[in-house]
Amino acid sequence: MTKLGRRDFVNYLLGFGSISALAAIAYPIGRFLVPPPIREAEPNSLKVGTLDDFPVNSSKIIRFGRTPVILIRDGEENMRALTATCTHLDCIVQFSSERQQIICACHNGVYDLTGKNISGPPPKPLSEFSVKVIDKEIIISQNRA
Repeated sequence: MTKLGRRDFVNYLLGFGSISALAAIAYPIGRFLVPPPIREAEPNSLKVGTLDDFPVNSSKIIRFGRTPVILIRDGEENMRALTATCTHLDCIVQFSSERQQIICACHNGVYDLTGKNISGPPPKPLSEFSVKVIDKEIIISQNRA
């Protein structure tokens, strides 16, 4: 076993530091130059469950591709699907079964069950998705109603 001198130790240390610095510079450049993988297309329709999964006067937030959607069952057979992001600052909205309204807790925005903004700062209504119930299976589709 040979003894490592001070000069050799410093040379190894400088070499390791130089390689690390080059890697720290080259990695972001490489990530910038290589295109990202192709994202999968958003679905046109999505099965979200059965009527038994959604009690009357309840709601559930579902991911429809990259879009959060709030699915509300406000009657025995009446289902609605709306975008779940507030049109003011993209906060997630919630369904209030007591008030029968959709509420954005961030800045007290209020929507009715059709998605129309009725008070607060939201400038536009929520976008609506079409909902079909086939053999008790709930299907929402991107073809906005």
